[in-house]
Parts: sequence; structure tokens; C-alpha cells
Amino acid sequence: MEQQAAPNASASERATLLCVDDTVTSLEAMRRVLGSHYRVLVASSAKEALEALHREPVDLVLMDVQMPEVDGFETCRRILALPRYEHLPIIFVTGSEDDEDERRCFRAGGVDFVTKPLRPATLLARVGTHLALYEHQRELDGLVVKRTLELQQTRMQIIRRLGRAAEYKDNETGNHVVRMSYYCRRIAQAAGRSEAEAELLFLVAPMHDIGKIGIPESILLKPGKLTPEEWGVMKTHPSIGAEIIGDDPNELLRCAHDVALYHHERWDGAGYPKGLRGGDIPWTGRIVAVADVLDALMSVRPYKRAWTFEEASEEIQKCSGSQFDPDAVKAFLAVGKDCREIAERYSEQKGAMGDSDLRRRAPASGE
Repeated sequence: MEQQAAPNASASERATLLCVDDTVTSLEAMRRVLGSHYRVLVASSAKEALEALHREPVDLVLMDVQMPEVDGFETCRRILALPRYEHLPIIFVTGSEDDEDERRCFRAGGVDFVTKPLRPATLLARVGTHLALYEHQRELDGLVVKRTLELQQTRMQIIRRLGRAAEYKDNETGNHVVRMSYYCRRIAQAAGRSEAEAELLFLVAPMHDIGKIGIPESILLKPGKLTPEEWGVMKTHPSIGAEIIGDDPNELLRCAHDVALYHHERWDGAGYPKGLRGGDIPWTGRIVAVADVLDALMSVRPYKRAWTFEEASEEIQKCSGSQFDPDAVKAFLAVGKDCREIAERYSEQKGAMGDSDLRRRAPASGE
């Protein structure tokens, strides 16, 4: 492997090119023409070319078609299969002017081709054009990534603020959703979910009770048992929450929608609003159900004392296979120490109203 840098090239011209050809004279010819304008790497085989690409970033490849062992077409396909180089411009260099060879160049993923013997002006023009297009595409891609990140951050802020709105309506405190989010993430990790999935659930967990915004305060804040009619209204809050979030294809909002809609479903099918059973309940709803009850049991309310972590854990374990997904319970128990630390770190005297509290406020016929 050899390389030659252009000593007087400006910063804007310092793109790195990789010339791949098994013929020394062809490599020397390309290097003479391009070396005064660009940083040039050379390789004499597909293996050397791939090694060079793994070693450092390259902005454009000039690829000979006829090479021993692995030809230029296959080498091109292998390069473009690399995640880092899926849009890399590859210009084929060929001694053939056959139309079929030209078509094969483009089918393999090449952006252009030049014929031998090389004409310096043509080679420089083609390389310059495709480098400019590639740089423009990278700028556009960077802009898209930036805008996508900004949009994602905006959506996250909306989710957090809507979660806060539900807390105010339900007279809950902010630490409830904080604890809930941390419980959910830790349980998801223990359940074998990817870090990305666990983080996503952490972000949307505050939206689980957003539907309570649509419940009348006379019902939501009633200190005692609800009548069957009032309980029927209370049970509509998951559907209301799902309607508030909407049916958006964005992954963040779709997950928030599922959390709001399914966190009161039960493993045995006796939950609401859909009466889903077992694995038909999205995994996000199954984990949020455990986290919500955990926090509710350990929170003090006017009609109950705060349970200890041990008591709450025992209750959750007892409801495994009926109210809760057994795997979600198993994951919770595996990280019980972490959940206890989360509860202590974000503790407060005034607790939150979750699934367990709703069951205790329900009329006897609604149990």
C-alpha cells in the first residue's frame, strides 16, 4: 500500500481517493493526475482495498474492472455493503467500451466510468463532479440527522409536559412518573430488552396516565369508593390517553400510545379497556403495569398506608400469572435491589395514584 498527498492542496481539495488496480502503470498514471489535487491511496486487489477502507475514511474510489481473484464489480458491491460506505461514489476505470460492461458498472453500484487510456482533463472533471455531489449529499444527510434529532427532542419535551399535565389533574406528584420511568427502564433491561428499547420506555412511561385529563375531577379526586357508574368512567382513561397521543407512525409516539392504552390490561384477560390476554398485550404495557403498581403500593393515600418494598414485592409476586406477565415479574424481582434504591432516591411523603389504588377505589362489582 502506498499513498501520496498533495503538498500544496487547499483544505477544500484534501479529499482522499482510493485507486484500485492490479496494474502498476495504471496506478501510477492515476496518481500522477490526481496526486496534485487530492490525497491518493492505492491498492492492487480487493483485499487491499477493503483493508484501506477499514483503516481510514475515503471520499471516492476509482476501481479497475478486470482484476484477478475478485473483479471490480464484486469489489464494488462489497464496499457498498459496508455501513460506513453505502453511499460512497465509485468510478469504474475500464479499457472496454462495450455497452454491457457499462451497464454492469452501474448495476454493481458505480456512479460513473472512465475508459483507458486515461485522459487527465476527463478524469479530473469526473472525480471533481462526484466529490462535489458526495459532499453535498453528506451535508444534506447531516442536516436531516440534525433536524430529526431536534424533532425527536421536541417530541420528548411534549411527552414530558403532557405527563406533567396529567399529574396536576390527578393531584399526583412529579416523583411518581420519575420513579415509574426508572423502574420501567430497569425492568425492561432485566427482561432482555435492548438498551434502545429500555430507553424508549423510560422516555414514554410518564404518559401512561395522560388520559386522566379527560376524567371529571369529581370522579378523579373522589376520596372514597367509586360507584359502578363512576368506575365505568374512570376505566375510559386509557382509551382517552391513546386518543390524545394519536396514531402516529413515529416510534416514540407509537410507544407512548401503547403505554397509555395497555397499562391496565391483565395477563389473565380481566383488564381493560381491550381485555387482552397474555402475549397479546404489548410488552411495554406489561412492564408499565408492574412499575405502576409497585409505586402505588409504596405510596401513602388517605385511605391506605404506604407499603414497604418487601410487602409490595410480595404482592406483585403473588399476582404473577394473573394480573402480571410472569416474565415481567421475574425481571422485576431480579432487579429488586435497584428498584428499592430508585424508590429511596426519589421518595416523597405524598405518593401517587396508580393501578393498585384504582382497584381499591373500585366498587365491589368492578373488582
